[in-house]
Amino acid sequence: MWLQYTPENVAGAGAELDPAEVTLPGCDCLAPSCARASCACLQRHGAAYDEGGRLTVTAAGAGPSPAPVFECHVMCRCGETCANRVVQRGSAWPLEVFKTPGKGWGLRSAAPIRRGCFVCEYAGEVLGHAEASARVRAQAPGDANYVIAVREHLSGGRTLQTFVDPSRVGNAGRYLNHSCRPNLYMVPVRVGGWHPRLALFAARDIPARQELCYDYSGRFNNDRDADTDADAARAGLSPGESRPPSPADRKPCLCGSEDCSGFLPFDPSLYPPESETL
Repeated sequence: MWLQYTPENVAGAGAELDPAEVTLPGCDCLAPSCARASCACLQRHGAAYDEGGRLTVTAAGAGPSPAPVFECHVMCRCGETCANRVVQRGSAWPLEVFKTPGKGWGLRSAAPIRRGCFVCEYAGEVLGHAEASARVRAQAPGDANYVIAVREHLSGGRTLQTFVDPSRVGNAGRYLNHSCRPNLYMVPVRVGGWHPRLALFAARDIPARQELCYDYSGRFNNDRDADTDADAARAGLSPGESRPPSPADRKPCLCGSEDCSGFLPFDPSLYPPESETL
């Protein structure tokens, strides 16, 4: 399928928010780089970037955080070199699309990547739930699925949902395969607006040309004790299916890790109840 390249999300069918719209107020920091004590953007989240641009600090102080990150943006008074501007600058790595044995296309870097570094976005069309569900159900047998559903669980029981499809409009992130023991993890990052950019960070030091993978389910490095966390799931049918996958016929996972679950994660919310499909 022909792909239209985009470095970041674009509004697709049914999207309630324009990903490019700036709706958050900026900080009033006048220093070249912001400090947590005085920066309104940094005070919105528990994670922070170090001087090397690595995401290393959480509110609980225990490793990488899946909680949303709020970067400084165009409405902020700090400079373009502010340390709280990382994802918006794009990927700094020489990423390569390559053919994997048994899994189709994959993604890797020609250079080693240090733990905590931003690697790339999972960017594409932002869809409404109905459109995301329709695209998943319209897949032909054997089609690759790219639709991802991200749910951010907020304090007070609130949930924010984001559906992104890079199958027609997207970037290199669409070639990332699933692993039950991945070397990347996904964090919702906001740059000026409430719609998140789905940023992937290195979960550990990654040697050059090792395949880059993340957990499609969002469970990896997800701190359930945090006030805000995120789940992600890809929703695909096995060849020949026309209904939600059952444990017996879901797509097999080929990650090869010792603790492999055996099947790819999927999001059942994108499939209508059987009564609606008759």
